[in-house]
Amino acid sequence: MQQRKVQYGEQAIETPGEQAGDAVMRFSELTLVTLRDPHSVEAEWRRLEGFTKNSLHQGFDWCLAWTEAHENALTIVQGIAGGRIVLILPLEIVQENGIRIARFPGDRFNNINTGLFDGDLAAPDAEDLRNFASALRIALRNEADLIVLDNIPLMWRDRQHPLSGLATIENQNHSFQLPLFANFEATIAQLSAKSRRKKFRSSTRKLEAIGGYEHVIATEQSEKHTLLDLFFHQKGARLAMFGLPDVFSAPVIRDFFHRLLDVPVDGFDTPLVLHAIRLRGEHEGHICAIAGLSRKDDHVICQFGSIDESICPEASPGELLFWLMIELSCREGASIFDFGVGDQPYKRNWCTQETVQHDILLPLTWKGTFIRPLRVVVTGAKAMIKRNPHLYAIVQRWRSNRCQKAPEPPVSAME
Repeated sequence: MQQRKVQYGEQAIETPGEQAGDAVMRFSELTLVTLRDPHSVEAEWRRLEGFTKNSLHQGFDWCLAWTEAHENALTIVQGIAGGRIVLILPLEIVQENGIRIARFPGDRFNNINTGLFDGDLAAPDAEDLRNFASALRIALRNEADLIVLDNIPLMWRDRQHPLSGLATIENQNHSFQLPLFANFEATIAQLSAKSRRKKFRSSTRKLEAIGGYEHVIATEQSEKHTLLDLFFHQKGARLAMFGLPDVFSAPVIRDFFHRLLDVPVDGFDTPLVLHAIRLRGEHEGHICAIAGLSRKDDHVICQFGSIDESICPEASPGELLFWLMIELSCREGASIFDFGVGDQPYKRNWCTQETVQHDILLPLTWKGTFIRPLRVVVTGAKAMIKRNPHLYAIVQRWRSNRCQKAPEPPVSAME
């Protein structure tokens, strides 16, 4: 048996178990260490985020932008084996009704969470997971009451998530993906290709009739930030028109996305790039559709989008922009175009894959033990409501009645 060690500040907890062979490392070999300064482990963090199976939402730049915008300290859990870091769980500690919650930075703006795991770390067995959960509790018990690792797919890229055995409940939201091929024709052949082409030609003709359009990818810093501010306006106006809360309205959220735009692009990889449809002719310069994409390796995620219906709404500029972005992603070698979490008709129209995600809830204190079953009940209720169109419509009307409608021009958004 290995010795279990705990020291405050930088806490080290070794989980008992057998030593692994030279080829792979086992969870039973891990020593868990917590620290605050992300820059002290930046090199290893970036190495781990490079593995394809690890989500960009636990990447260094994404987490740093979030914590700097919110002025929150990170609690970084590292798993060390064989003298190197083979696991990183970046966490922020937030207060919810007097309960300290440890969660991934990014909150609702994360579309898929995985944590960061080395490719040489072998899948844990049931005993490994029990010991790992126990070690996590010891490492974080003075900092939080409940660990909430949400939006984790138990299977992702044909691999089982290392912590899938700790899953507590299915998340109320699923995510939706379209597999991509190098040949765009082969990609849309998965869908109703004839209908897609017809819609694309129709959109193009209608926009050409009023002067044409161009597909814009913002590259200059001033253009990036101006376009992002325009997205915030379009999105807020549409949500206000329906009487729904604007999740992008908080200054810290807007600051977060502006910070992401300042991260240098690495080849095709970027935490955020903005695409738009800009009109020519008599409406020269008018932006009628905006989308924000992230990319890591071959995985493209649509983080958000909006459309302006004030000019030629019958051209469906949002659908046109998706066509252009997906076509470009195929040419640039991407394998997945991810529409993110949330069930919307346009996502089902574009996607052939639906990914179920789960939440992991680990109580650390008596408060956490008390609140855990309540969160499970709430998540289950949300899932039931979202899968019942009648109930969901009632809830949306209730939300609408709670929010004051703003007198903005009609603008719709892709959610």
